[in-house]
Amino acid sequence: MTKRIESVDIFRGLTIIAMILVNNPGTWSTIYAPLLHAHWHGYTPTDLIFPFFLFIVGISISFAYKNKSNTLPTYKKIAIRSLKLIGIGLFLNWFLPYFPFFKSFDSLRIPGVLQRIGVVFFIAAILKLNFNWKTLLFITFSILIIYWLWLGFIPINGQSPTFDRAPNNWANFLDLKVFGKHTWKPDYDPEGIASTFPAIATALIGILIGNIITSHKKHTVSQLTLIGVLLVVFGYLWDFSFPINKAIWSSSYVLVSAGWGTLLLTLIYYLTDMKKIKFGTIFKYVGMNAILAFSLSSFIGKTFYLVKINNTQSIHSWIYSLYTNIITIDKLASLLYALTVVLFYVSLSYFLYRKKIFLKV
Repeated sequence: MTKRIESVDIFRGLTIIAMILVNNPGTWSTIYAPLLHAHWHGYTPTDLIFPFFLFIVGISISFAYKNKSNTLPTYKKIAIRSLKLIGIGLFLNWFLPYFPFFKSFDSLRIPGVLQRIGVVFFIAAILKLNFNWKTLLFITFSILIIYWLWLGFIPINGQSPTFDRAPNNWANFLDLKVFGKHTWKPDYDPEGIASTFPAIATALIGILIGNIITSHKKHTVSQLTLIGVLLVVFGYLWDFSFPINKAIWSSSYVLVSAGWGTLLLTLIYYLTDMKKIKFGTIFKYVGMNAILAFSLSSFIGKTFYLVKINNTQSIHSWIYSLYTNIITIDKLASLLYALTVVLFYVSLSYFLYRKKIFLKV
């Protein structure tokens, strides 16, 4: 049995906690800037959270399928897991906006975070089973270069393409053509079709990093540190011609986010798996029930907005008023509400960990 890499569980848990934190403010109207996404180009700490998770998906694939053969039962398990993730994502998108009537599909958002995780997991796992690391590296950079050339140089209906938020942005254009009004915003979706391809590259980089970690070589930390630095540097250089952008998951964004992810994971790996320092155990509890914590936080959090405790006030607004009645700084009250939500899911994860309950799709 392969020894569990504790740093990966800690990193996964830290990422899920960050997801829950930024998705559950007391109010969306008053939030500290680092907890918001960049308006379009550029990035904030919040913009690193989702690529970190896909990066970890790739690392987990590297561990789980290291000695797996590409047989039909293996493919079946991969497909089932992928479909479960997509199904949960679609259910959350459908159930919550129409509670308690469940009758309208007119504006159902089809893409989503869990849907992207499911698709990326499926494709990345299949590639891992069939190709060695050199081919995976070639595929990764081929995706990033082709995506850059596609979005930056191929005209749309006779118009020059753009990376800006506009109809002649290929990512936006394709989502509207395929999904119509079934997107997050009227003109684009951050988990759309085109941007899924470079998201796959994010997971493939995770697979390559996972291969280095499982090799357990003497110079693993120095190798990972060098790779992380190079990814960030080359990402910033690419930013001059292909802006760092989460909404379209630009190639420069893939490199920068994977670089920071590699550096952060390397630090945690050095402290926990090499130096055996007890660090971040609280994150480990969440990391071992990651999808459950994220899905449940989305379900409960959004349901709290919909369920009324009287004719005018939702459960969410009633609980949040308990904070605003005491704390006069709006942003601080909003943050403390989010931290309370985080504390609940950390406590739940700890309870499940103690009971040895690990729910996986």
